[in-house]
Amino acid sequence: MAKKVVKRSWAEPFKIKVVEPIKMTTREYREKAAKEAGYNTFLMKSEDVYIDLLTDSGTNAMSDYQWAGMMLGDEAYAGSRNFYYLWDNVKKYYGMPYFVPTHQGRAAEHMISKILIKPGDYVPGNMYFTTTRLHQELAGATFVDVIIDEAHESSNEHPFKGNIDLKKLEKLVKEVGAKNIPYISMAGPVNMAGGQPFSMKNLIDVYEFAKKHKIKLWFDATRATENAFFIKEREKGYADKTIAQILKEMCSYFDGLWVSAKKDLMVNIGGFLATKNKKVYEEARNMVVIYEGLHTYGGLAGRDMEAMARGIEEMVEYENIRMRVKQVEYAGIQLAKYKIPFVQPIGGHAIFLDAKKILSHIPQEQFPAQTLATEIFIDSGVRGMERGIVSSGRDPKTGENRKPKLELVRLTFPRRVYTQSHIDVMVESVAEVYENRKKVKGLKFIYEPKYLRFFQAKFDRV
Repeated sequence: MAKKVVKRSWAEPFKIKVVEPIKMTTREYREKAAKEAGYNTFLMKSEDVYIDLLTDSGTNAMSDYQWAGMMLGDEAYAGSRNFYYLWDNVKKYYGMPYFVPTHQGRAAEHMISKILIKPGDYVPGNMYFTTTRLHQELAGATFVDVIIDEAHESSNEHPFKGNIDLKKLEKLVKEVGAKNIPYISMAGPVNMAGGQPFSMKNLIDVYEFAKKHKIKLWFDATRATENAFFIKEREKGYADKTIAQILKEMCSYFDGLWVSAKKDLMVNIGGFLATKNKKVYEEARNMVVIYEGLHTYGGLAGRDMEAMARGIEEMVEYENIRMRVKQVEYAGIQLAKYKIPFVQPIGGHAIFLDAKKILSHIPQEQFPAQTLATEIFIDSGVRGMERGIVSSGRDPKTGENRKPKLELVRLTFPRRVYTQSHIDVMVESVAEVYENRKKVKGLKFIYEPKYLRFFQAKFDRV
């Protein structure tokens, strides 16, 4: 008789070499810390946080290979050899011949918005991202969401909720004209939808549409390897392709891309703009000198560019990206045992709790996601972030709060930082808050900045 095959456990593809102590605090201490921070997790002190799931931006653990590279930093003001190594890897892995480094991704967003957008333009995209949309608006454009409807439904299990709806794109072109659409903005996976990927088939369809209407197609490739992983796992014809091959194919359909290197590349600082368009490259290379630094360092030290170059090589390693996505999947499986509502299917970089369903008694104008993030911190010291009405901001024309359908708390996993035990602590904390959810009261603004208010706003309990 054949032996029964038992599913084997998996483990992180690394061992721990250096540890950083973290502080455990009392609930009383955290209540005080939350109040002093205006119930905004962005304003809390890092030393007061036990498990920090605020973001994966610059909070990843670099490898020994990357740290070794830091010692090889060529800190020349012009023509650093680290710049040329990084440029070579951008060509090799992203397939883009032209490249401009920046201190982080939003600097690249700013430049491409200034270069391509004229006042009165419209920029369609597969759901907004906070900094991306703001740069587009400040350049004079109106952002138009053309993501498929399923992306706005947290419980919908469509495997590619990051897909663009071609009918919505067609409708926009008919209404405003192709000449008033400087580019289509496509992100993958889509952060605000819960880390949801687009399919290669959808990308090709969008590419053909853009080519037909002579509209440029640009890619927020900040977490592109996660999107490549989901294509490999879910899309027919890609199971036997490597992450590097899928990434290269994805990028081949775009005129250019921008990247926050603080995510996929697993570094603490850095970003870049890359393109096939020489004219755009020349403008960006000129502009970066004004805003960031010379075009061969773009606001970065040579050692940072070396770590980025090596991070590109590591980010396409299958076991690295598999561990990253499976860690998030494990968290979702555990939360599901407590019947806690969160975005389905499980995304690539974070768990997105559905605050509308968890705190259904709190109206959206009292910021249920902001409230939930605060309550989780008070319960356990686990820090997440709001992705709902606060992040969505106000309509620049009416001044009214935008009310997104999704009201989420994002619990983001930095790469190679936390273990399964940390995830278990987080899950138990969320379960505790969920159990006592009816006792929770909403929040109100006591300070609201003009732009990107979720970073610096302060609240008080209603």
